[in-house]
Amino acid sequence: MDSHTDIKRSGTPSTGRRPLPTDAGRVASKDSLLVGGVRARSDFVGRHLPEVVRFPQRLSQAEYYAAAYPLMLLSRRMEERLLDLFKKGYVKGTVTDSWGNEATAVGMTMPLRAGRDVVSIWHRDLAGHLLLGATPYQLFCQYMANAESPTHAREGNCHHGDAARRRFPMMSHLGKMTSLVVGGTWAARRDGEDVFGLAVLGDGASSTGEIHESLNLASVQKVPVLFLVENNHYSFSTPTSFQYHCRHLADRAHGYGISGYTINGLDSWEVYTSVCDALETMQATSLPVILECMTLRLNGHAAYDKGDYVPAETKKRWLAQDPVPAARRKLIETCGMSEVDVADMEEAVEEEIRSALARAMPVGRPDPLGNRMSVFAEATPPKVKPYHSPAVKNGEAVGRALDYLLEHNPNAFLMGLDVGVYGSAFKTCKGLFERHGPRRVLDMPVCESAQVGFALGASQIDARPIMEFQFADFSTEVGTQLGMNSSTWYFRTGRPAPLLFRLPCGGGLTMGAFHSGEFEGLWSRFPGLKLLYPATAQETFEALVAGFHDPNPCLVFEHKQLYWSRSGEIDFDGNLSAVWRPRRYTEGTDLTVVAFGAMVHECLAVAARSPRSIEVWNPFVLQPMDIGPILESVVKTGRLLVVQECGEVQGLGDRVISLVCRESLGALKCPPRLVAAPNLPIPFAPELESNHRPNSQRIEAAVERMVREDS
Repeated sequence: MDSHTDIKRSGTPSTGRRPLPTDAGRVASKDSLLVGGVRARSDFVGRHLPEVVRFPQRLSQAEYYAAAYPLMLLSRRMEERLLDLFKKGYVKGTVTDSWGNEATAVGMTMPLRAGRDVVSIWHRDLAGHLLLGATPYQLFCQYMANAESPTHAREGNCHHGDAARRRFPMMSHLGKMTSLVVGGTWAARRDGEDVFGLAVLGDGASSTGEIHESLNLASVQKVPVLFLVENNHYSFSTPTSFQYHCRHLADRAHGYGISGYTINGLDSWEVYTSVCDALETMQATSLPVILECMTLRLNGHAAYDKGDYVPAETKKRWLAQDPVPAARRKLIETCGMSEVDVADMEEAVEEEIRSALARAMPVGRPDPLGNRMSVFAEATPPKVKPYHSPAVKNGEAVGRALDYLLEHNPNAFLMGLDVGVYGSAFKTCKGLFERHGPRRVLDMPVCESAQVGFALGASQIDARPIMEFQFADFSTEVGTQLGMNSSTWYFRTGRPAPLLFRLPCGGGLTMGAFHSGEFEGLWSRFPGLKLLYPATAQETFEALVAGFHDPNPCLVFEHKQLYWSRSGEIDFDGNLSAVWRPRRYTEGTDLTVVAFGAMVHECLAVAARSPRSIEVWNPFVLQPMDIGPILESVVKTGRLLVVQECGEVQGLGDRVISLVCRESLGALKCPPRLVAAPNLPIPFAPELESNHRPNSQRIEAAVERMVREDS
């Protein structure tokens, strides 16, 4: 559909509530954004936002256009300057513009409470960023990636926000930000805040799986998020006829048991009133709403795209529907303003841009030496309550640690598949639902990617999520959310992302290729994630408690075979600083053995019966790995054997060998060796699996071979 002349509001009717009187709440409150008026030129200069009331109060149509038109014009004129700066080389990257989308961008954000409602808006929503707290100066600096860029020049020009004020920055992986809005809104409302979410997506993003996961999760958990679809008919160059086959994207709402509407996104007043109606509906139902705004993209996808794939006749028709001049006409019609008044307003907008750009242009380039980039938020572990328990199995240690965390941290919650009444697939969460209740222990739909996004969003609203992957194998579903979004969050936003993920992993239980992997090698390749791999009950308890209290995303690998086959004492003194270190189990002088997970116990069995003097180590913290104590051991013994359960290209054994060779090559009496599984999927039959995994016999043979090599 290329024309908007036949677009009418369609979908489930709204609640039909009457709007509040337009003069209600004219006195500024915490829900009003205090800035100058919009009529007087002198009032507008340096004050890019007009004074407006926010939901639940509403503006009259005249009041609305008096506020909306200068913002739409400000957005348009700023982006004209940005395109010019791009052509002149001052701006780099993917420069997109909002031309044609300004009516939707202003209408959807005008009712929202900046710093209170949880939002993620997009690259065609510059006016929305302005309404929610960004200034023209900040945005110019961001696009020029200069020394005063809000992201410290670390992020792309349109990937910006203010996570501290609940405006989450977008990422280019379409649809991925919607689940963060669901989690953030859920966390705020759990704490008693009257909060809504706004998750913006495009017609292209509507084809992604995360959108389904987020909509379904929001509906199941009853989280009032407005999923606003900016349908501009093209995803880059792909028309919507290749994106979906239904009449309207809002029609999909029925599948989630929620309301959905399709409206004219070129009519800013219609967008504004529809968003206000949707907020009232969500206030009454606590359910999400889909609002599809049929809008336009008057230019190509970005500065480098001429948009030649759009038919000329369609372009001509679209230009005639440009929402900015339409808003100007509405302003004169509804407010009775003269051309002189409007011209004064427009000159004030121009002066605002000139002033911001004049400040931004001389700002220097970022200093690579002074820009202290880090993927990890600084950790200052607190002193926590000690814990002691004798003869605890590893699986019980998991449950004890989770109970300990939920008991002593009111903002903590556990989420995952079957973690509630069932107590999780391996019963490590047994009894937690009964002790802490459904608001602290959440059974989630099968949507691992959206679960991680939900957790990340919740972590930004002072909640402390603990997420269990039913199997570590299922973590491959979350490559983007965990490996690209969560891991880079602190680097991009300056905000910690305290997330704890549990990954039951490893073989030995005859579960086959899709339930027996470890994947510590995979996740170690993403900067910003911390990885811990315990082998004993004590280590399991410590890893979970330390990972929870760390301000970064932490993954704890729990070997399933050790859950109920190994036991030991937990004697935790509450000193979290002492947790983050490699673990040595035996002392020796002939050989240093480094092992992971269940292989620790295979190596200990070899050390116990071998005539050789073997020192057995578990790195425990796999990322960032402290190799220092292991290097000291290798210098002492002159030999290094690394044992891992997974294939040699899948784990971290070669990483340990590389670090040792780099730092202590001269101390080695013989080449280091790696004992690992074949580079094959893990077979199912017990006979095949036991032959596939390294065992004590193979380890013992490697030990003898290495000791003899230099004797």
